[in-house]
Amino acid sequence: MHEQPQIEIPGSPAARGPFNFALLLASAAAIIILAGFYLWPGRRSPSDGAPQGAHFPFGSAESAYAAKIQIQSLALSRAENFLKQEVTIMNGELVNSGERALNGVELTVEFVDDLNQIVLRESRAALAPPNPALAPGERRGFEISFEHIPTSWNMQMPAARVSGVFFATSK
Repeated sequence: MHEQPQIEIPGSPAARGPFNFALLLASAAAIIILAGFYLWPGRRSPSDGAPQGAHFPFGSAESAYAAKIQIQSLALSRAENFLKQEVTIMNGELVNSGERALNGVELTVEFVDDLNQIVLRESRAALAPPNPALAPGERRGFEISFEHIPTSWNMQMPAARVSGVFFATSK
C-alpha cells in the first residue's frame, strides 16, 4: 500500500491545538460576563443623583418657584475640545432668591437666527447632585457646553429660562 503524504500548514486548526481553542472560549466568556454586568437591568445609578438625560420636575410648585431663581452674568466663550472640535460655552450664575434649598436646576437654552427663529433648543442641568444644595439667598456659577450649534445662529446671546427644579429635602 502506498501512503499519501500529509502537509501541515502553520496556523491551521490542527496546528493550534486544544489550548488555543480553550483560550478563545475563555476570552469570549469573559467578554459576555463583563457585558452582562454592565447591561444588567437592575443596575442603579447613584442614589443621590438624577439619572443621566433625565429632566427635573416642573409641576405647578416648581413652575411657581422658577420665578424666584434668577439667571445672571451670562457670558459666551468658545474653546476647542480634545477632539479638536469647537465648543461654545455658556457661563452664568444662578441666584436662589426664594425660601427653599435646591438640589437641581434645569435650564432651557434657545439659540435663534437672524429672523429670530429658534435654530437650537436644549435643556441642560445647571445645578445637579452630587453638588451641594443651593441655599436660599445663595448664588452659584454654572457652565454649559454646546458642541453642535447650527451655522444659522445669529451669534447673539441665547435666551435661557428655568425649565426644571429639584427641591432639596429638609432633614
